[in-house]
Amino acid sequence: MNLWKNSIILLLALTALAAGQHRRDPLTESEADQLRDMRMEPLKRLKLYIKFTDARLDSIDQLRNDPREADGRAAKIHDLLQDVAALLDEINDNLDTYEDQVLDKDQHKQFRKGVQDVVEATGRWDERLKVLRNAMQMDPQAKAESHGYVFALQDAEDALKSCADVAREYAAEKDKDEGKGDATKK
Repeated sequence: MNLWKNSIILLLALTALAAGQHRRDPLTESEADQLRDMRMEPLKRLKLYIKFTDARLDSIDQLRNDPREADGRAAKIHDLLQDVAALLDEINDNLDTYEDQVLDKDQHKQFRKGVQDVVEATGRWDERLKVLRNAMQMDPQAKAESHGYVFALQDAEDALKSCADVAREYAAEKDKDEGKGDATKK
């Protein structure tokens, strides 16, 4: 009996370990190379993340609008939404990293521009995710398929909210810092 219990526990532990290791990389090899090349250029790096996130959302739109993609569409949308959430988490990590780093004047200026670009992009992404959420409620086909990606959509929405909050916070700090600079000039 004890051997049986130990076998079950071992099997469950191995299953959990295998499930944890099956995390998809949201980036292609080419995208990862592009990001590595830009590690010391905050604006270009953030622009790449924005581009990659836009591409995933474009792919979701294409899948939804192509009747030839009906087979397996829910799973593909699920994976793309997971990629979006992972990319948004990466944007957050990059915002935090660059905010905490000592940057030269040019890099700091680039970072601030990148923060503004992220703020603008999060507004676009929010609208696109709302369209998908609304389609799940209004379109019978999307409603039927949504069981395969509804939780991934929620994760992407949560990641987007976090990303937007962080970017707006850093943008507000920039505005506050610029206000101090203006006050000292007078």
